[in-house]
Amino acid sequence: MGTLTINLAMPHSTQSVKSHHVAVVGAGAAGLVAARELFREGHSVVVFERGNEIGGTWVYTPHVEPDPLGLDPKRPIVHSSLYSSLRTNLPREVMGYVDFPFVTRPGKSRDPRRYPGHREVLMYLKDFAREFGVEEMVRFETEVVKVRILENGKWNVQSKKTSCFINENEKKNNYNDDVDIISKSTVEFDEIYDAVVVCNGHYTQPCVAEIPGINSWPGKQMHSHNYRTPEPFRDQVVILIGSSSSAVDICRDLAAVAKEVHVASRSVADETYTKQPGYDNLWFHSMIDNACDDGGVVFRNGKVVLAGVIMHCTGYKYNFPFLDTKGIVTVDDNRLGPLYKHVFPPVLAPYLSFIGIPWKIVPFPLSELQSKLVAGVLSGRITLPSQKEMTEDVNSFYSTLEASGIPKRYTHCIGESQFEYNNWLAAQCGCQGVEKWRKPMYTAASANLRLRPETYRDEWEDHDLVLEAYEDFVKHTSTSNL
Repeated sequence: MGTLTINLAMPHSTQSVKSHHVAVVGAGAAGLVAARELFREGHSVVVFERGNEIGGTWVYTPHVEPDPLGLDPKRPIVHSSLYSSLRTNLPREVMGYVDFPFVTRPGKSRDPRRYPGHREVLMYLKDFAREFGVEEMVRFETEVVKVRILENGKWNVQSKKTSCFINENEKKNNYNDDVDIISKSTVEFDEIYDAVVVCNGHYTQPCVAEIPGINSWPGKQMHSHNYRTPEPFRDQVVILIGSSSSAVDICRDLAAVAKEVHVASRSVADETYTKQPGYDNLWFHSMIDNACDDGGVVFRNGKVVLAGVIMHCTGYKYNFPFLDTKGIVTVDDNRLGPLYKHVFPPVLAPYLSFIGIPWKIVPFPLSELQSKLVAGVLSGRITLPSQKEMTEDVNSFYSTLEASGIPKRYTHCIGESQFEYNNWLAAQCGCQGVEKWRKPMYTAASANLRLRPETYRDEWEDHDLVLEAYEDFVKHTSTSNL
């Protein structure tokens, strides 16, 4: 049950392959590769991107939201969650798309490190878009306002494009030469598409921890989504909540300037209280028990810290404010569903799909394989199971999670099983599965992070796997400067 079939005999036959008009929401890493795969399969593609450049969450901005916790749904949204010092927490070889390796490229502005800074990742995505002509499919500064299904099965996509320009006359008459006067004009679009592929990411709607007594606590709260640089926290006492990669990085970033940094995690024993080696002002704690109106924060280990800032490094929620499926697709306790294999809602498949929903994964190659599946299914080259079979598969998956004691909010947390999942996707698409080196390199990088959290990005011992990766890379003709 739940097995797809693929017509390998005539993969490009005009008799069996259908072409659809497809809307892709978002021009980040998922949207770019979705557009490429759809175009390769013969579909016509329009990519909607509310920003003025490709890259999605990899576009750094110093700007932050006026609501530091990100709880107001009407707030002006800043889509990037990057902090200035961010470097990748995986080696570039593992990160890259399968047939466009993330290798070091020449140029003074390029970052040659194996764990590069965020700007190099953005440059890589721009290289990818340029190589495959994806930017020509993108409508920049165009926000998708509403996506709704019609009675005939088509999709109505409503969007608005905001263009900015400088009013030179007003600038000349009223302001100094170094001041730009920006005027805006908005054009609205109302269009019909055969299919919609949602690639809007899931790093913009913060999730915050619930802390007893926090409403009367006098300090400042914020989410790591709105953290950029450590300087505003100089000489302050800061508490971070979380144990993911952002918390690991930011606590060390802050320790260079803050008076004290305390990291609380629900994933450690209640008695946990350790000082981080190499630091005089960085402590790890068990989770917060409660906050007090005198500024004190009590941890489950019994320690009390008088703090000025609590920063929630507690992840994000799935959010699709533009999507109207008449209640067919919902988000419940951060479970987006029902989704067959994290991609297709059974009732609306294959004309609505989602790319890049899983987390704790290597996102680029996973999105690439999901996109191949979506493109192939839409063209008719790959056949999905029946709606009933897909629904049964989803229900069986949910039952397995429940029987294993896995909370609903971890439905899309794949982790180690991502490689099995990627191989399943590849098998359905009739393409090569995960390269032999990719999983052990991922595992080695994860182990190195735990062993050497301060230096893992610059010290590693998997040189044999790197050589193996580059032997694979030379097979891809699209990378001309290996």
